Amino acid sequence: MYKDLDPLLHSQLRLAIISLVVSEGKVDFKRIKEVTQATGGNISVQIKKLQEAKYMEMEKTFVNNYPNTSIKITTQGLFAFEKYIEALKGYINP
Repeated sequence: MYKDLDPLLHSQLRLAIISLVVSEGKVDFKRIKEVTQATGGNISVQIKKLQEAKYMEMEKTFVNNYPNTSIKITTQGLFAFEKYIEALKGYINP
C-alpha cells in the first residue's frame, strides 16, 4: 500500500519553502519571498506551521543594521521531507 503524504508538507507553499531550505541550507526570508513569489504574511504563517511541527528553526539577526530572518531545517524536518519524497516515489513508481 502507498504511504500517506504528510499533510503539513503537502501544502504547495510549505513544500516550496522546505524544498528551498533543503536545497540551499540556511535561507533568509527575502530569498523565500523572491523564489516563491508569495506575500510576506503568507510565508510567515507557513513558516510558523513548519516551526510548530519542529521541521524548521528560525534565527533573527541584523545584517548591515537591518533585521534578517533566516530559516534552517531541523533533523526532524529533513526526515519528514525525505519520507514525503519516498511516498511520492511510491505513487510515481508503484
